Amino acid sequence: MNLDTLIFLGLNGLTLAALLFIMASGLTLAFGLMRVVNLAHGAFYLLGGYVGVQVVQETDSLALGIVTGGMVAMAGGVFMERLLLQRVRGLDLSEALLTIAVGMIIADGLLAVYGGSPISLPLPPDLRLPMDLGVMMYPTFRVYIMIAALALGVVFWLVMTRTRIGAAIRAGVDDRETAMSQGINVPLLFAGVFGAASFLAGVAGVIGTSYMSLGQGLDVRVLMLSLVVIIIGGMGSLKGAGVGALITGLVYSFASGYAPQFALFFLFLPMTLILVFRPQGLFGRTT
Repeated sequence: MNLDTLIFLGLNGLTLAALLFIMASGLTLAFGLMRVVNLAHGAFYLLGGYVGVQVVQETDSLALGIVTGGMVAMAGGVFMERLLLQRVRGLDLSEALLTIAVGMIIADGLLAVYGGSPISLPLPPDLRLPMDLGVMMYPTFRVYIMIAALALGVVFWLVMTRTRIGAAIRAGVDDRETAMSQGINVPLLFAGVFGAASFLAGVAGVIGTSYMSLGQGLDVRVLMLSLVVIIIGGMGSLKGAGVGALITGLVYSFASGYAPQFALFFLFLPMTLILVFRPQGLFGRTT
């Protein structure tokens, strides 16, 4: 164990935490508002990633690939919420099975179209160069991923605390029935939050391909990590998503580096302890 290794694993953990926050922030808001755990969220990550990488390969535009991947995932999410989930609203088992089925259909469709070979994001030359962080050199694009997650957290905070939309979302999360009685268009809010969550999953799928190559089964892996994040932080809490992502990213990075055979054990250990001693999560609310 040396200092360089510790720093490198720490930075990798922060990069993973940034990706998980981008993924889990939308997922936890959608659950808090709709009480639906979208188990197709990992498939939307995969969908946005494959489409975005293909756009980057054909246009050499990273920005266009990120936006396109996010928009395609958002279209899929809104389609599922408007045309499918609405028909089984309030039926918990049916909602869960429906999102699982949609996720499997998307994953199998992507496997048929793109094959099972791992795919990586072709970065522009200037983003492939390492950045000097003072303590060590680290890939430039991974630093930008961390900055993007911080910026997203600030934007979410501003929207949730300073805008009427944020107030409506908070009201819907706290008490949907009262929010509806006050004239808030909760169904439209559902569609907007679900679409935004899917958009963020698609964006994470594109930028995350520089960290984890796209491939068969990745949708299940990122969904598992996202669920660990929101269980630790608390369903419906953005602050919890940030703290949960930080804990999960760092624990998984150091466990994979020093004890890879026990990586899953150390990943689920914090979640298990929190479920035992604080089932609502670190920042979740008791109901």
